[in-house]
Amino acid sequence: MFQSYVKEEDKFKYLEIGEGRPLVILHGIMGGLSNFNDVIDHFKDKFHILMPELPIYTFPLLKTNVKGFSKYLHEFLNYKGIKNPILLGNSLGGHVSLYYVRQKPDNVKAMVLTGSSGLYEKGFGESYPQRKNYDYIKKKTQEVFHDPKMATKELVDEVFRIVNNRNKIIRTLALAKSAIRHNMAKDLPEMKLPVALIWGKQDIVTPPEVAEEFHRLLPDSDLYWIDKAGHAPMMEQPEKFNEILENWFRERELL
Repeated sequence: MFQSYVKEEDKFKYLEIGEGRPLVILHGIMGGLSNFNDVIDHFKDKFHILMPELPIYTFPLLKTNVKGFSKYLHEFLNYKGIKNPILLGNSLGGHVSLYYVRQKPDNVKAMVLTGSSGLYEKGFGESYPQRKNYDYIKKKTQEVFHDPKMATKELVDEVFRIVNNRNKIIRTLALAKSAIRHNMAKDLPEMKLPVALIWGKQDIVTPPEVAEEFHRLLPDSDLYWIDKAGHAPMMEQPEKFNEILENWFRERELL
């Protein structure tokens, strides 16, 4: 949908569109640029949107972790000359945002987390015991969403390819272990910036109690629920997601 806005410069591949306050979007492990098409479409005339593609399958294995991607984000922001962005992260992208804020607390204006790891998550499958079984992978992919129809054949095929590629599965598992290792609970009370938590009520990867714990630990957070949505509410309920987000931006004088 926005493929013509994707650039490859230096070591970065990223989408860039719009003008104004920078809004930097970060996708999850199995996610990609297309996961946020509806968000980008809604806000492209209101923000300078940047979305780097995290090098999940091409980074050196020893750097394929939350800390390594946080450093990658820092290098990307420096490369683009971006100061005080709003960070919007889903799943791993939320965790990378949190780690970056811990390292550079004065560099971020506000943060939006949706289905973020960082406290607890039920991994897509830590060992993938039946990764050769297509129906098993289909079922696990469907569990990410409230509506199993969101797990299209195209998406299931892509996940199946990922988990059956040795290079990709090693990096996926390394990231899953890194997410557990980099628990942010002790750091959250020190994060004073405004945070919007937008959560799917039917999220079973990072369940509702995770959102409630984020809300309890973050000093300046607002928690919003989206019904009939799982781990990626911006995909399942894009209109509701965008409505909540725009209202929050206005309330916080970010728009």
